[in-house]
Amino acid sequence: MRALSEWLEAYGESHQNPINQKIHKVAVPGIFLSVVGLIWSIPQIPLFGFNLNWVWLAALPAWIFYFRLSLSVFMMMIGYTVACIGLIWSMEILGWPVLHISMLLFGILWIFQFIGHKIEGKKPSFFEDIQFL
Repeated sequence: MRALSEWLEAYGESHQNPINQKIHKVAVPGIFLSVVGLIWSIPQIPLFGFNLNWVWLAALPAWIFYFRLSLSVFMMMIGYTVACIGLIWSMEILGWPVLHISMLLFGILWIFQFIGHKIEGKKPSFFEDIQFL
């Protein structure tokens, strides 16, 4: 498994342009939020008298990956995931269409990501290694 410094170095190679960097600072966390919303929208499964949301199951492999990478990154990702879940849950309580908002956000932010890479003149990192997703 790559070290954190290796991941950051590889990521940094295709993110040199300041405009692309700014786009990614907004788009990447937003895409993560939208994916949480998409997974949240999958019908829950009853398990031992509780309704288990798929987000928690989907988060586990990611958290294991980040734990193996770095304790501080792991803690940050747990915090951000829980914040995203809280926001999505609040949207649901307010009666907002979580699935539709998440799909719209996902699509728009990916368009901006590709615009950023067009400006950069380099392909997105995940074209080289799917783990960048």
